[in-house]
Amino acid sequence: MEYRRLGASGLKVPVLSFGTGTFGGVGKLFSAWGDTDVAAARRLIDICLDAGVNMFDSADVYSAGAAESILGEAIKGRRDRLLISTKATFRVGDGPNDVGSSRFHLVRSCEAALKRLGTDYIDLFQLHGFDALTPVDEVLSTLDDLVRAGKIRYVGCSNFSGWHLMKSLAVADRYGWPRYVAHQAYYSLIGRDYEQELMPLGLDQGVGAVVWSPLGWGRLTGKLQRGKPLPKDSRLHGSAEFGPPVSDEHLFRVLDVVEEVARETGKTIPQVAINWLLQRPTVATVVLGARNEDQLRQNLGAIGWNLSPQQVARLDAASEVTLPYPYWHQRGFDERNPPPV
Repeated sequence: MEYRRLGASGLKVPVLSFGTGTFGGVGKLFSAWGDTDVAAARRLIDICLDAGVNMFDSADVYSAGAAESILGEAIKGRRDRLLISTKATFRVGDGPNDVGSSRFHLVRSCEAALKRLGTDYIDLFQLHGFDALTPVDEVLSTLDDLVRAGKIRYVGCSNFSGWHLMKSLAVADRYGWPRYVAHQAYYSLIGRDYEQELMPLGLDQGVGAVVWSPLGWGRLTGKLQRGKPLPKDSRLHGSAEFGPPVSDEHLFRVLDVVEEVARETGKTIPQVAINWLLQRPTVATVVLGARNEDQLRQNLGAIGWNLSPQQVARLDAASEVTLPYPYWHQRGFDERNPPPV
């Protein structure tokens, strides 16, 4: 297993980490993902640790807290062997303060997560989304208090826009509060929006990418075929409405090339898609999801080898899309060939 620094921090994380969204199976979205119980979770964690995957990602909204509880039960007696990352901000109840990144909600969310996980500290605590109603100063000062109390070791964010993240980093620098060292973001061969603004920001500011849904919300599993209905076992039946959008035309244009590269390398489509991500700038770790041992072992095969530069270039070309303004303008500019306007 390869380990990389998480952003500009000193923490080293495995290039593959394990996501617990499949634990619990509570609710329409998460029941479509999986319903892993404690015994099955313990087995998956055993496989991960044997392979060097020692980081496990969760969130308070995953199966209404059940994912954190199952993770906590499954790691009993070996907490010191692994890293836990979890998230808060999204709504977890009906009350007016059961959502957001206010001091009230973050402190209560952290305490609840610690209890469910059966631990006294969280290695990486991430905001699940940007709360535009709570002042950034309040958010970051609260995270600073939690770090100083020893309940959190590193802080990160998830699903932020560029200005959300940059403003937060600027405020952190102004007051000497902890900076976000990780941005858990959607990034895949069929969803490269991350590259437009967030990747340059991450390079400049030392923020590592923790990639979620590297297989494009289950579309790069190798099960989908042009002109044919979804397979009966596809999780897209119950979750497509919640995931990132992509047109069939773009999806299958990319899949055609991924399939070619998979044949050339003797690897699977998911392994090719994940390996491509691991060669991208700022990527610290790719979060894998797996409902069973076979899926997990297959995804672990994404490391220990590399796509050739020529194969990467072909995948880049197949998955490229027209950039929105101002990115197409910026990409076309250099001192020797300035834009016409």
